[in-house]
Amino acid sequence: MTGTTSTTGAGDTTGAHLLSVSGARLHYEVRGKGPVLMLIGAPMSADHFTALAEALAADRTVVTHDPRGSANRRIEGPEHDSTPQLRADDAAAILDAIGAESADVFGSSGGAVTALAMAEHHPGRVGTLVAHEPPLTELLPDAAEQRAATDEIVAVFHREGPGAAWRRFMGNAGFDLPPEDAPGTAERQGRAESSGQPEPSERELAEARHFFVHQLQATTRYVPDPAAVAAGAARVVVGVGADSGGLITHRTTTALADLLGVEPTVFPGGHAGFLEAPAEFARVLGATLARG
Repeated sequence: MTGTTSTTGAGDTTGAHLLSVSGARLHYEVRGKGPVLMLIGAPMSADHFTALAEALAADRTVVTHDPRGSANRRIEGPEHDSTPQLRADDAAAILDAIGAESADVFGSSGGAVTALAMAEHHPGRVGTLVAHEPPLTELLPDAAEQRAATDEIVAVFHREGPGAAWRRFMGNAGFDLPPEDAPGTAERQGRAESSGQPEPSERELAEARHFFVHQLQATTRYVPDPAAVAAGAARVVVGVGADSGGLITHRTTTALADLLGVEPTVFPGGHAGFLEAPAEFARVLGATLARG
């Protein structure tokens, strides 16, 4: 990404940037031209949104970044928690850096929780907010059971390491898992298997620790204030994956839609639909934003 961009409300150059904020250095990327759209994940990094951002950049200035503790995101004192409000403050700081008073915001998974917190704590900075499958388990009837399950996932991380924790996490989320002894089943930063799965890198281990110890509980236990969300964003859309019916995030998304009094908007694919079919996902997201 090279060159400069001239956009509505944004004056930064396209490309990759670093921004120093309290306790961390933010890695963020700017591409395209037009009204500003911020894509937010957690723990997903800017790299996970590359294909979607490229598909949207013809009509918009698209901003992505690495959330606290992921990829190129540098943390000073890594033992501090990554709360939705702290991540929302980071996103607002990036808008300041590019000279944007406000932006449409698409958040997926934990990034959707960040986006909701951004509307609550930075009112007026969010145009259309699209919250795609936020894991807000406190909104569920079985919230106490889900809280205990999350605590056990963290305990598994401490007892058995990231591979076992990722497996417990994915199973609780509703994903189909292969047998534990099948080749190549070590999740993400997980353990090396006898099939030759490489040992996780130091950075991968650090990212896994940050997610399980400092991000997971704060994210899943966030309870948005519906009045504050509605007041803080110009428009709120709740997105659910067409193929997410068996996932816990289908339940939490439905619960959020009920809380906010809106009908869910169906997006292509499952929980990671923006990775599975980025072009199709971009068309639906673009049309959703245009309706605002």
